[in-house]
Amino acid sequence: MSRTRILQPARVTQWMEELALTALANISLVLSAQTAVRLPFTPVPITAQTLAVLMAGALLGRRRGTLAVLAYLAEGAAGLPVFAGGAAGLPYMLGPTGGYLAGFLLAAFVTGWLKDRGWDCRPLSALGMLALGNLAIYLPGLLWLARFVGPEKALSLGLFPFLIGDVLKLALGAPALLLARRWR
Repeated sequence: MSRTRILQPARVTQWMEELALTALANISLVLSAQTAVRLPFTPVPITAQTLAVLMAGALLGRRRGTLAVLAYLAEGAAGLPVFAGGAAGLPYMLGPTGGYLAGFLLAAFVTGWLKDRGWDCRPLSALGMLALGNLAIYLPGLLWLARFVGPEKALSLGLFPFLIGDVLKLALGAPALLLARRWR
């Protein structure tokens, strides 16, 4: 009669690696939020969060990337100062930028789902994957922001000021993703 181990060493090692990678992505997201540039005309700050969210999904895939962002949102909801500039709590999450936070979760899922289907293999598809993830941040972000500033101002306050920075983030993210893929 053979005995089956409940915790096989290979499974424990794989589980620990997945946990460590997810935690690193979460830490990256927290750190990317701590330097926030506030523009005087919009409630939406400039941060590196979008790049961290997109890279979490693009590097870790749908499950782990989404889990890293979900942990980030739970930390902020619990009152830890993880959001832009050290903000925290449910009132912040329900404020003008709350839709972007929801978009982070959607973006990690979308980007990770595309990564799981091989979109991270070639430069153009990697760029497209990150661009679609960025769109997944903007859709709920702008819809939610419009509740606070009105639909006529949502694009001018929540999209247009950030397009150049987003193009730069995508231009940095796609090659970094392809480099990381080579090292795996």
